[in-house]
Amino acid sequence: MNVFLTFDIEIWCNGWNDLDRAFPGSFERYIYGHSPEGDYALPQTLAILNRHGLKGVFFVEPLFARRFGVEHLEVIVKLIRDAGQEIQLHLHPEWTNEAIEPIIDDCATKRQHLTYYTQDEQTALIACGRNMLEAAGSGPICAFRSGSFAANRDTFAALQRNAILLDTSLNRCFAVSGFDLRQEHSFDTAFRVQDVSTYPVTVLKDGFGKDRPAQIGACGLRELCEALSSAQKTGTRDFVLVSHNFELLKAGSSSPDWIVVKRFEGLCAFLAQHPGRFQVRGFAEDMRLASTPQPYTPAPRASWPATGMRYLEQIRRRLPH
Repeated sequence: MNVFLTFDIEIWCNGWNDLDRAFPGSFERYIYGHSPEGDYALPQTLAILNRHGLKGVFFVEPLFARRFGVEHLEVIVKLIRDAGQEIQLHLHPEWTNEAIEPIIDDCATKRQHLTYYTQDEQTALIACGRNMLEAAGSGPICAFRSGSFAANRDTFAALQRNAILLDTSLNRCFAVSGFDLRQEHSFDTAFRVQDVSTYPVTVLKDGFGKDRPAQIGACGLRELCEALSSAQKTGTRDFVLVSHNFELLKAGSSSPDWIVVKRFEGLCAFLAQHPGRFQVRGFAEDMRLASTPQPYTPAPRASWPATGMRYLEQIRRRLPH
């Protein structure tokens, strides 16, 4: 079974007011996560992957640099490239109206989701992001993930117009994600939209039968390992996990969240221990699908004890230290 460890790399300034004052501290937290224990944002994520010999796919959001300068984007790209990991394109178009120089004609107001833009506008934004990343040293961009998993048919047409033929924007736990594709596709397996092959984020059934995206910060270690084993046993071809550059940090601080750090370390150890069952890979290996639809397989499942362990972890995380 193919396993994709994907990471959305993005900068937020805790709001849109006073961006220039907030940006330096936000960049330090979201990219480095400096703390007395070490740098537990992007550097520690890269270190854990490499310690276990695993491939990660880092979807880097570049449009913030149209406000703050490409040198910051180059820092991010260099960190990932120096670690030998793969870089692909992530896009949060909320940055469009914050750019110093306009990217598209209609950028006077903030539009949060890519789906709020026309096909021509989406095409231009994707082209801008790809060009920025490649100019910063990313290497060729061949895959895409939209911010907030917001994508529609126009997104796939825009990707095709940019010759980006791999995507992992869809997540059925988000209403804005592929809303005009849901009558035709379940988002449970990879499929093609025109010539673009899209690999939805895997959604598992937790121990109480609830849908939960396979996200490092949202599922317990035992849930993730059980879901991976469940999927592999039922013949699932692809399992897409998602995380972010800040998920190893406590909310609102640069201190490590040790529960999530140990969860990620444990997940990487589990995958590394079973290379015959799980092939951890990237999209640069040309993962384009043939036109034949993939066979249906049941949703990956976790047991109720595994979900119960996550609930206990959540209680522990909320207790004062």
